[in-house]
Amino acid sequence: MAEPNVRGAWPALRVADWTDTRDTLHLWTQIVGKIRMAQAPLLNHWWQVTLYVSPRGLTTSSIPYGGEVFDIEFDFVEHQLVIRSSAAGTRTVALHPMPVAEFLDRTMHALAGLGLEARISARPNEVDPAIPFAQDREHAAYDPEAAHLFWRQLVSAHRVMGEFRAHFVGKVSPVHFWWGAMDLACTRFSGRPAPRHPGGAPNCADWVMVEGYSRELSSCGFWPGGGEEGAFYAYAYPEPDGFAGHPVGPEGAYYSAENGQFLLPYEAVRAAPDPDGALREFLHSTYEAAADLGRWDRAALEDDPLRWDGHR
Repeated sequence: MAEPNVRGAWPALRVADWTDTRDTLHLWTQIVGKIRMAQAPLLNHWWQVTLYVSPRGLTTSSIPYGGEVFDIEFDFVEHQLVIRSSAAGTRTVALHPMPVAEFLDRTMHALAGLGLEARISARPNEVDPAIPFAQDREHAAYDPEAAHLFWRQLVSAHRVMGEFRAHFVGKVSPVHFWWGAMDLACTRFSGRPAPRHPGGAPNCADWVMVEGYSRELSSCGFWPGGGEEGAFYAYAYPEPDGFAGHPVGPEGAYYSAENGQFLLPYEAVRAAPDPDGALREFLHSTYEAAADLGRWDRAALEDDPLRWDGHR
């Protein structure tokens, strides 16, 4: 098999060049995520509501519905929303410039055509203002090239974050896409309870954050905001003493007091001689800051993902 062009896998996408599309797509993903949330049983930290990076875009994975399952996928190659049912076939919604209200109507109509019903909360979360989906005709942009490039950013981030996840044998989340804040994330847990989270996210009930942050954690991810091309982030909850001043790499990484987390501009990774290595250094060094200062039992929580390679 040919070696992949890893450096070429990190495309440039200036936030300023696709802000309108990003904001519209954010709200579209919220609608799809809420459809999954309406049907899936609760998992710890709301893991049942997320989307996942797929070979075509972003997918819900299988959602239970009575005795059947269905899934919904944003296809950023052919630019369509694909809804597949184990019982009733497939419906698609073309992705092109349209208001959030129209996307909602087309998506619900496609679901109904498959005999599927989902009642979702009417407003978006973690955004301000939170215009009800059915009334939002303000957000209506869709640049297919930008959406495709964003997905390619997610593909590369997912690949390196997945490798990083493999070093941890304690409780750890999937590498998944949170539609509330529009970020790709992976979270490791120490195994200890955390102090009650104070909440405060815009248009998001405090009890939602209490569940999300109910255990001590170290989280990392990628967000298409911050920096000229988005930013990688890493934070700890609760934040241990000395965390902000702990040395981390690579060059370009810094602690943002405003955001309460370490940040690494996406462009610093993309332009690095070894983009994968630069991101890998950021993920491991920021986790080590949280785990060492928080006195995690690292010997019990970590292992070598290549430990069985000699037996394959």
